[in-house]
Amino acid sequence: MDSKLPLTLFAILMIGAFAWKATANSPQLFGDPFPGLTTAQLTQFDEGKDEFIAEETAADGLGPVFNGTSCAQCHSNPATGGDSDITEIRFGTITNNQFDPLTQFGGSLIQSQGIGPISASCNISGETVPSQATIVAKRRTTPLFGLGLVDNVPDRVFFAIADLQKRLTPQIAGRPNLVTDVFTNPNRLTVGKFGWKGQVPSLKQFAADAYLNEMGITSAPFPNENCPQGNCAVLTTCDLVHDPEDDGSGVEAFTDFMTFLAPPPRGAITRQVLAGELVFLKTGCAGCHLPVLETGRSSIAALDRVKFFPFSDFLLHDMGSLGDGIEQGRATGREMRTAPLWGLRARTTFLHDGGAATVSNAILAHDGQGARAKQRFNALTPNEVNDLLAFLNSL
Repeated sequence: MDSKLPLTLFAILMIGAFAWKATANSPQLFGDPFPGLTTAQLTQFDEGKDEFIAEETAADGLGPVFNGTSCAQCHSNPATGGDSDITEIRFGTITNNQFDPLTQFGGSLIQSQGIGPISASCNISGETVPSQATIVAKRRTTPLFGLGLVDNVPDRVFFAIADLQKRLTPQIAGRPNLVTDVFTNPNRLTVGKFGWKGQVPSLKQFAADAYLNEMGITSAPFPNENCPQGNCAVLTTCDLVHDPEDDGSGVEAFTDFMTFLAPPPRGAITRQVLAGELVFLKTGCAGCHLPVLETGRSSIAALDRVKFFPFSDFLLHDMGSLGDGIEQGRATGREMRTAPLWGLRARTTFLHDGGAATVSNAILAHDGQGARAKQRFNALTPNEVNDLLAFLNSL
């Protein structure tokens, strides 16, 4: 971005950023439900949380390969529904100048555990990266706080943000990842909002996808088991629960929990934090880490036309060397979805692969469309750096 944000975009960012001050120092805690839910909605949240925490077994359909026995096993920091420093591995290669996820070898996602130690009749261990892979990427668990709000932002909003960036700040303009929503219209592409590549369009699909790919439990939209290391023959002895293994109730419960999970509470607002907010705008970080969005209409009052503050545009941006090489949907290997910054102060590692131990290191790793913001960060005075970090650590 230019040293001065275009006036229209600057006004939008300032209104959004300063509006969030009203929510600071809230009694809300990480992992709480939205305030003001109905009794029925709170029941859905609590029952969904119980399902989210519950450990799956072979009798439930766990496996034959998987990454965890419960959702909460990975989504636990600083409360149920958060992130973790656990990283998973994706792999692939380039074949005929195109990304190849090597599905014949179990790609692109590694399921690191097998049902073998749990089931005496099935000696399957976790998968490993095949020798054919030339691209190997780590990905951290992402936090789920407040994603019900993101789920209720209409697609047109993301297209409008992309158009605004293209007109006002073309050098950092992003684009939505367009993917298939298996629950609404499989023949129509929609905006992907979730995952490091924005490869998942809705929380319900996020739940069903994770049920299959993280725990090996099939459901109606994803009825086919993952074949361990691509070997489908073993399913005859290691997949003894009739597919789909979830009748839809598990997916619904996970979705309810995530839908009603409140955003991360804001930390203390100090003079230094307010000064750092201005530095955040000055460096151009807010061009992609957009402070404010607004939901559309919803029958759920907590999600109905609500302004919220994720500090992300949820668009794909070319991040150069910071891209992980994996392609999903229409996202190229160099593109990553802008990571939301809300709740940043609760994280212990940063970037998609957990490769940065500090926020400063994460900023300095920015490349591609993020390179100019990094350059401006390098040009800040020590006081400005301290102010910026204080602001980020209040999110």
